[in-house]
Amino acid sequence: MTGLTGANKSLVVFAALVIGLAGIKAASVIVIPFVLAAFIAIICNPLLSFFARYKIPKGIAIMLVMLMVVGIGMSLAGLVGQSLTDFSKDLPEYKAKLQKEFIWLVDVAAQYNILINKEQLISMFDPGKMIDVATNMLTGLGGVMANLFLIILTVVFMLFEAPMLSQKIHMALDDPDMKMKQIDRFLNSINSYLAIKTLVSLGTGVLASLLLWVLNVDYFVLWGVMAFMFNYIPNIGSIIAAVPAVLLALITQGPLIAGFVGAGYLTINTVMGNIVEPRYMGKGLGLSTLVVFLSLIFWGWLMGTVGMLLSVPLTMIVKIALETSHEGRWLATLLGNGEKLEDQT
Repeated sequence: MTGLTGANKSLVVFAALVIGLAGIKAASVIVIPFVLAAFIAIICNPLLSFFARYKIPKGIAIMLVMLMVVGIGMSLAGLVGQSLTDFSKDLPEYKAKLQKEFIWLVDVAAQYNILINKEQLISMFDPGKMIDVATNMLTGLGGVMANLFLIILTVVFMLFEAPMLSQKIHMALDDPDMKMKQIDRFLNSINSYLAIKTLVSLGTGVLASLLLWVLNVDYFVLWGVMAFMFNYIPNIGSIIAAVPAVLLALITQGPLIAGFVGAGYLTINTVMGNIVEPRYMGKGLGLSTLVVFLSLIFWGWLMGTVGMLLSVPLTMIVKIALETSHEGRWLATLLGNGEKLEDQT
């Protein structure tokens, strides 16, 4: 009977999970701006603490923070929007030139007795689509930011409610001491992750823009912003951001400059991702590399570009929630990086 009860419980949990995910997918128009607003509020919260140390009233502090966010957001939107519009107009010409370069490489390979069917290879592997992937993701993020007023309004209310919300959650839980430890650890982990990741991503974007400006690659501001945004996507984000810049350099500047661009991106991402970020991130958030990659695919499918950008923090929410229950600790262990979970009892 016990086994049957456990099986029924598992089926109910699985059914609830499927229904919940379907609901999120169906209500993505509302859910995605709300999730984005929540993480913007988490990023802005340390700034409020900074202003509070100087006795600045909370209302004024929130207004200053939101003016900074809106100013930065509008500036980036203006720069990127114009560059993206101009680039989209030239995209058919760039793709045609890229296909010619691709055919030329096939001809060179044929000289060394490496015979490849051009038509079949192009039908299977269109290099122009690699540019489309990156630009479509950036356009998708711009579509979400079209709800900027709703996002900003939600962030303002979240910042006002943040201290009381934490207290309400602690009071509502059955085991306040243990749950308080979990919630505080989650907030500290996410704050630390987002703060460090934002600074590292900003450095990556600035260095990428400078590299492309020095090499005279078109739309260097657009590719720098793309490097900044896509650095939030674990594992493959930096690769996706580098592909359009390298391909554009190939068709406008030649193979030598494209090689310099590729080497520059590789150097920047290696230094920032493998030296600078681990130095300040420490052990990180305790997720395995495989889980990070799979979470990228899952959250990207569920919530599009925003889900990909926030895949790691969202997975951390799930992991910490599982750690709070005995039934879910085994799954939290599988999501982790092999370190033993602390005893929560």
